[in-house]
Amino acid sequence: MGSILRLIQILLLALSYLGLGLGYVPGLRMNRATIALVSSAGLIALGTLSLQEAWGAIDANTIVFLLSMMVINAYLSYAGFFNLALSYLLRLTRSPLGLLVILTWGTGLLSAFFLNDTLALVSTPLTVQLGRSLKLNPVPYLLAIAGATNIGSLATLSGNPQNILVGSFSGIGYLTFTQALAPVAVIGLVLQIGWLYLLYPEVRSLQPCPVLELSRLRLHRALLLKTSIVTGCLLTGFVMGLPLAESAFFAAAVLLITRRIKPQRILKEVDWSLLVMFSGLFILTRCVKSLHIVDFFAAWVANSSGLLAVTAIMSNLISNVPTVMLLQSFIPRDATQSWLLLAAGSTLAGNLTLFGSVANLIMVEAAASQGYSLSFWQHLRFGMPFTLVMLGITYGILKAV
Repeated sequence: MGSILRLIQILLLALSYLGLGLGYVPGLRMNRATIALVSSAGLIALGTLSLQEAWGAIDANTIVFLLSMMVINAYLSYAGFFNLALSYLLRLTRSPLGLLVILTWGTGLLSAFFLNDTLALVSTPLTVQLGRSLKLNPVPYLLAIAGATNIGSLATLSGNPQNILVGSFSGIGYLTFTQALAPVAVIGLVLQIGWLYLLYPEVRSLQPCPVLELSRLRLHRALLLKTSIVTGCLLTGFVMGLPLAESAFFAAAVLLITRRIKPQRILKEVDWSLLVMFSGLFILTRCVKSLHIVDFFAAWVANSSGLLAVTAIMSNLISNVPTVMLLQSFIPRDATQSWLLLAAGSTLAGNLTLFGSVANLIMVEAAASQGYSLSFWQHLRFGMPFTLVMLGITYGILKAV
């Protein structure tokens, strides 16, 4: 009876991760958040964990940090910060090559400090509008922002959800993380420009396009000033080594004290589904650990090249956040190099295929809503060679640290 129960538990876990990889369940209206939640409930019902053990499996630091950064991003977006920053950058040049460089570095830099999913959502309509106004092929520019949001987010602990997880599990400081992986991000952005230059001859021109007229910016100046000051203080606190979750939580709380915006407007911008998915994934990971069904990964993870390869492959099969949660149990807390390889592999793998990261999917959906499509094969032609080269460079750099 016990072996049959264990088989059912393992089967449910396998189906859960299959659904998480696909992002849906055929025939049902379920997304990753509901898949993680329903699977967790099923495993608790089967006795894999008690409800108290499942609750204890959820890492409060990660959830609080992610929630707080979402609130801060929502205020920055509502105040017009991201559109303002990108618009100023685009006024620096009007040539096809210059625009490619500006978009790559602009979105990459912003993604280093703010969640990359937000940047993908904000920059895509602006890029489509740019292509339409200047009669340029939008595909290389859409690929530029998709790749740059992933690569740029690698540079800091606050750049993407998987980095937030790595920081929570490892205790690596914000500055230490940035010193190790910012050079990788810089190299990646440079190589991305060169690769798109080779793939798309039309972006090579340095001749100015007709005068660019962007739509009028909508700014909330008082809110922009307040949010910029609070965010600047927060980033300074990160660099000084203040606790990440507590600092972000306090900054978000300060922003929520306002007479200007109804709280519903901000709270509806928080990705509650992502928080639910994270909570469910923590429970699923504890179930996997208690059943000892992926212990064979230990031998692979113990080797640096094996860790990087497994991370990249799994990130494209079941997504990067579940991969980090699964593999973190095999890495000692003080193994800084392994944590950095895990963060780099899971982030860079996002550029391998169109389905490698949520930021890619956000970009594709936002572009489609504007009347432009980017196919799986168009992205693969760009992403696969580029990602393999970047993984090799990353391995070399981190092994030398």
